[in-house]
Amino acid sequence: MSEPFLRITEIFHSIQGESTWVGVPCTFIRLTGCPLRCTWCDTEYAFSGGDRMTFDDIMAEVSSHPAAVVEITGGEPLAHRGAFQLADRLLDAGYTVLVETSGAFDVSPLDDRVHKIMDLKCPGSGESHRNLWTNLDHLTDRDEVKFVVKDRADYEWVRDTIRTRELDRRVDEGSLRALLVSPVWGEIDLEELAGWILADALPVRFQVQMHKLIWGATRTGV
Repeated sequence: MSEPFLRITEIFHSIQGESTWVGVPCTFIRLTGCPLRCTWCDTEYAFSGGDRMTFDDIMAEVSSHPAAVVEITGGEPLAHRGAFQLADRLLDAGYTVLVETSGAFDVSPLDDRVHKIMDLKCPGSGESHRNLWTNLDHLTDRDEVKFVVKDRADYEWVRDTIRTRELDRRVDEGSLRALLVSPVWGEIDLEELAGWILADALPVRFQVQMHKLIWGATRTGV
């Protein structure tokens, strides 16, 4: 039987640019492939190609970097069954493991020690019909829900989703770490978005992509 592998677009050491982990040194493992096609996707280069790497090779590359925090991302990492095994390997090696997922794939097989960052798709992405709402039942107080907002319609969808699904109550009760609102880079006025959040007293964390502020919007491997 051949040694298990994953197809990897890149592994790199950088500053975490999003989520409540923003600003923390982190090693990123970007898996290749994604069945979603969000209109604003900024990682289309991860849709195909990549290199076949065994789990041992991946672990060796990760260990060559000094960060104690590792994020498995994509593409869409949970489209690959091996991503769950990779998360287990990293956890058992003592790393703090973040998994960023679109929310279109079942998160329940992930080890409870994983910090899930689940990106629920707004209508402006063109992929909101892919949201697997039962995933909300598998989120814990270490997990986060992210909404990427393209326009006012997306914002109103986020506001209504938070209220109808009582996500704000889950944060207040400590059963969810944070609700994140992130603007599509260059598509929406930041001051306007901040104003909408303040006017509605929406219990979210407004975030921008710090790595793009540091290295620019098109640079990869950061």
